[in-house]
Amino acid sequence: MNTGVAIVLVAALAAAVPAPGGMFPGALAQEPNFDSFPPEEAPPPPPPSPLPPQQAVPRQPVEPAQPAAPPPDIWLSRPTVDLVGLDKVSGRATALSGRVGQELHFGTLSVVARACVVRPPDVSPDAAAFLEITDSQPGPTPFRAWMLVSEPAFSIYEHPVFDIRLAGCRTGP
Repeated sequence: MNTGVAIVLVAALAAAVPAPGGMFPGALAQEPNFDSFPPEEAPPPPPPSPLPPQQAVPRQPVEPAQPAAPPPDIWLSRPTVDLVGLDKVSGRATALSGRVGQELHFGTLSVVARACVVRPPDVSPDAAAFLEITDSQPGPTPFRAWMLVSEPAFSIYEHPVFDIRLAGCRTGP
């Protein structure tokens, strides 16, 4: 870099540096006096509450709530369960039907429906069954849960070879 250019750069930088007192050239020579501003006022106190102060009330012992039986118009019990078993290896589906409490067999699985219920006719149709599924082969854990016809993904029995789905509940044999 030649000396003439360096002198010009230094002069340009010197012009941009603030003058003593923190002000740029051409600005007011005085610094602001922050002591001349009025002090902040404290916020006003909150207005008095129109409600009387609450009194402490002694708590009464609460008895544990007993689960109430569902109203009969929500689910109606049915004695027969209809299931569909799927063999994932062969791709064959098999209809299974039996009474509540009866043991049904599909491949190495044993299925017992402990309850089978449907919705009344005046609401959207649906069926649910409480199923217990066990495998005679070691491996998968036993299944004990509700299955719904309208929500098959709600409760899925996961098995590497077989699949069990609820098809419905009915009154006939």
